[in-house]
Amino acid sequence: MRRSLPGWLLVLFLTLLVTATDEFVIAGVLKTIAADLDVGISAAGQLVTVFAVVYALGAPTLAVVFERFPKRTVMVLGLLVFVPANVAAAVAPGYWPLMAARVLAALSAAVVTSAAFTTTAMGAPEGMRGRYLGVVTAGMTAALFTGVPLGSWLGGAFGWRATFWLIAGVGAVAALGLLATAPRIAGSEPAPLRERLGPLRNTAVLRLVTVTFLAASGGLMFYTYLGAYTAEVAGGSYGLLSVMLLIVGIAGLFGAVLAGRAADALGPRRSLRLVVGGHVLALALAAALVFSGIGNPVALGAVIAFWAVFAWGLNPPVQGSIMGAAGPQAAMTALALNICGLYLGTGVAGALGGAVIGVSDITWVPVAATVTMTLSFLLIPRAVPETQAGHKSEPRPVDV
Repeated sequence: MRRSLPGWLLVLFLTLLVTATDEFVIAGVLKTIAADLDVGISAAGQLVTVFAVVYALGAPTLAVVFERFPKRTVMVLGLLVFVPANVAAAVAPGYWPLMAARVLAALSAAVVTSAAFTTTAMGAPEGMRGRYLGVVTAGMTAALFTGVPLGSWLGGAFGWRATFWLIAGVGAVAALGLLATAPRIAGSEPAPLRERLGPLRNTAVLRLVTVTFLAASGGLMFYTYLGAYTAEVAGGSYGLLSVMLLIVGIAGLFGAVLAGRAADALGPRRSLRLVVGGHVLALALAAALVFSGIGNPVALGAVIAFWAVFAWGLNPPVQGSIMGAAGPQAAMTALALNICGLYLGTGVAGALGGAVIGVSDITWVPVAATVTMTLSFLLIPRAVPETQAGHKSEPRPVDV
């Protein structure tokens, strides 16, 4: 009999949707914030940059601290900091108070995300870990294409502060949902700091985090400059970029879910090779399309849809692989390291793509992305040590 998804998994989807949206939402109201707070556009843009950097660095650091606490407690308390941080952002009287609120929101979001992925992986029934991780990952994926348009619409209709009021409200709903439904996942046993920092010395974990870093650098390099790429391939088509972004969103959601199913069917390592290998092929097709001179919007949409499926399918198999390499006692710290790799790769993606355009033009961005993704593929371990990979040995949750 086919198992239905539990309510707590959908609450985690909502949780990661709201925490991830908090990062991207400002992009849609940059001009409004800059004008209201009397700062430049570039200064307003740093509200996004600081959030991403603090999130990336805070995730592994705070995971070490909170690894030993029950995951439901960590998530609920994290949201109880996240919600007031966004309220503070909504009522911030100036630029620096807003920046401080963003830092606090980023730190709390990092803790919540690490605990959410750990809860998902440990709370999944036998043989369904990938599927569960795919559903939760889809929450972050949805934030990529809902945050900016939602922020733009709310900012135009009610002012930029309304965006933070909405995020605070949804965060409060998520906290109540987790308090009522989240499974009880115990924290790790008390251990010396050296032992809790074990993932930092685990070569298999670090190798997989590097896979994530390179995959994010390559895939999001292409995404960052998708507008310029679209104009180069099929310039002059009215509204074409909006259509392409919609395609990315829909295909990305399917990719996250399908990758989770593949991880269950094939195992995390084989599905990781499939996803990253498919991503290499998709970027190579994107490079071939821009050099071919074919300006057909249908061909462009097909290539971008194919790319998006693999681009947003990375998290379930790589997280499953990292869980196997780290073991359950260090799961939260290891997954937090992966989040760090993902966000640092995102930052490198924009800079590296900009450097490529600076010395050549947009046509070479998918080529550079293909090379970076190929390096990611080559680094995927052939196997995870069996002594660390057992899923059956993990502590099972006790549902409330």
